[in-house]
Order: sequence, then structure tokens, then C-alpha cells
Amino acid sequence: MHGVLGPDQFIPLAESTGLIVPLGRWVLEEAARQARSWHTAAGSGAPLRVNVNLSPSQLRYPALVADTVAVLAGAGLDPSALCLEVTENALIGADEEELRPLRQLADLGVDIALDDFGTGYSNLSYLRRLPVSTLKLDRSFTRGMQCAPADPVDVKIVEGIVSLAHTLDLSVTVEGVETGTQADHLRLLGCDTAQGWYYARPGPPDRLHALSLADAATCPAPSA
Repeated sequence: MHGVLGPDQFIPLAESTGLIVPLGRWVLEEAARQARSWHTAAGSGAPLRVNVNLSPSQLRYPALVADTVAVLAGAGLDPSALCLEVTENALIGADEEELRPLRQLADLGVDIALDDFGTGYSNLSYLRRLPVSTLKLDRSFTRGMQCAPADPVDVKIVEGIVSLAHTLDLSVTVEGVETGTQADHLRLLGCDTAQGWYYARPGPPDRLHALSLADAATCPAPSA
């Protein structure tokens, strides 16, 4: 037995063997089922959203839209309760035909997040073409804010990205927040949401559920 494995230890194998598509479908089903459970438990409280990563292979899968619609319907989950995360590198060079599934999902009300923003192509003009509603800023830009005083270069970079995103009506989620000082810096810079070990470490659904009920206004959406 290998115990708990990180995504970096099995995702490449799943990609190379073609198992990533059925695995991704299973993850989406489980995430939607759990999100429905959270919604039922929360009642009329703050709305909860579950984030699910999409691999490049899943983006090219012809039944992606139909599968997503079926999963949402099966769980009785509104499309707005789902956010699909796509890495910046996965969309490099994508043409309109390749972007069509994401556009269809966005039109249905599913949020699309551009993950690891700033580490790939980063051609600012292509942001206009993508059907994304959220930029997820890579942690490499915020490490210099973990302690005071903050790195002035990191501050300027994040400030510029946040300003650009808000001008384009996009929200900004910051990855890898590990300290309260870092969280305070990012809040002052206008970041909309954040995720990282400062808020919570990965854990079972019941622990995340308790956390979401206690801090729904300040904690990031749970990811799958």
C-alpha cells in the first residue's frame, strides 16, 4: 500500500494511459454529489461552490459538455455551484473549435477558472478570447508576502494582475496562502478569494463541511 498519493504521482500516469477521462468523470460525479450534500446541510446559508480540475485530455473529450450536464442534473446541482479549473498551459494555442466546450459550459452558468495564471503563455490579448470568470494567481507571485515587509516587486505584480482582471470583469483567486500576513497583504491588494494552508489543509468532506459553515464568508471554495 502506498497510502495517500499527491496528484503529481498519479495524474501523469492516468493521462498517458487514457484513464484520465473516466477518472475525471468519477471525480466530477463525487464532487457534485458532495456539493449537493453541503448545499442541503447549509440550507439558506451562504452559497457553496465546488471547484474541479480539468485535464487537457478532458478538454478534448467530445462528450465533456454532455457529461457535465448529466452529472449536474443527476446531483440536482445548479451549474453556478460548479467551477471548472483549466491550467493556462492547457489552453496555449487553442482555437475557437477547441474552446467551444468551455464556452458552452460557461453559457450554461458553470464558472471557468484559469489555473496557475502567470506561469504559462500569459499573452494578455488572449484573455479576451477565453470564457473564463476567474484568474487563479500562481503562488510563485505571492511568496514574498508571507512576512512583513512584503517584497515590493511581488506587490506590484499582484497589484497589476488584480487591476487587469477587475478591468476585464474577472475575479482573482490566489493560491498557496500560508500566513496571516500574506492573507492581509492580498486582501489589501483587492484579491477576491484565496486558498491555502493558512485557511485549511486538505481533508475529508466532513471536516471541510464544518469549516465552510463556520467561515463561508472568508474561506475559498472547496476543491476536488
